[in-house]
Amino acid sequence: MVARSAHVPERRELYGYCYQDSEDIPDTLTTITELGAPVEMIQLLQTSWEDRFRICLSLGRLLHHLAHSPLGSVTLLDFRPRQFVLVDGELKVTDLDDARVEETPCASSANCILEFPARNFTLPCSAQGWCEGMNEKRNLYNAYRFFFTYLLPHSAPPSLRPLLDSIVNATGELTWGVDETLAQLEKVLHLYRSGQYLQNSTADSRAEYQRLPDSTIPQEDYRCWPSYHHGSCLLSVFNLAEAVDVCESHAQCRAFVVTNQTTWTGRQLVFFKTGWSHVVPDLNKTTYVKASG
Repeated sequence: MVARSAHVPERRELYGYCYQDSEDIPDTLTTITELGAPVEMIQLLQTSWEDRFRICLSLGRLLHHLAHSPLGSVTLLDFRPRQFVLVDGELKVTDLDDARVEETPCASSANCILEFPARNFTLPCSAQGWCEGMNEKRNLYNAYRFFFTYLLPHSAPPSLRPLLDSIVNATGELTWGVDETLAQLEKVLHLYRSGQYLQNSTADSRAEYQRLPDSTIPQEDYRCWPSYHHGSCLLSVFNLAEAVDVCESHAQCRAFVVTNQTTWTGRQLVFFKTGWSHVVPDLNKTTYVKASG
């Protein structure tokens, strides 16, 4: 009932189904759904912070939809990473078969204990005899313990860390609801996408860089973490000033190559290099080399 009635953008799309009932294959239902990749937490921890934040943001949007569905507040009883897939970098729930709409009835707050392996929470009992926000808070704490605490803070831009830490702490203590959590995640997105987070974090360059248009450096790579490419240092930047700042912060960086590729937030992808002994033509890239002296 929930799966059919609740339109959730962050739920994997059902493209079609086929019901077959024959002597060879009795009572078989085959579904055709949106293709998604399984959630592998170890692999996610090795991806860029920008991609990990996208997962957390899409999860926050999913929880907001569930909390405000036409059926009422929907809770996912089997809330684990294996119940989700990644579709184009965003988290989507695979099904809503283990979802529940009804809030928990109560006579007092003693009936409103939200239990988890590590800790419990006591929620208020409303005058109407329902535990206030139990469905929403169950989803939110599960999002914290399975996703936010691992994916949000690590390797984030330093100026965003206080806000990210407050999101993790507030969801871990259930001091915020879904609405405030999503509002703060959207604020992080705005600060990151607009470059405002750089205002107090990017220092003036200590070196001059020479611009070499329509060129690239095919080798002279080094590894950094987290990188979009395992064999080289490929990072996203908001602008040229940030690219210079990154290169200045890496002891081995002597040059960088700005590509015409962008991330989901519109940031440019840049290769950082140890030198520029072999520069070759490339109409889709621009090379910047550190001036000597």
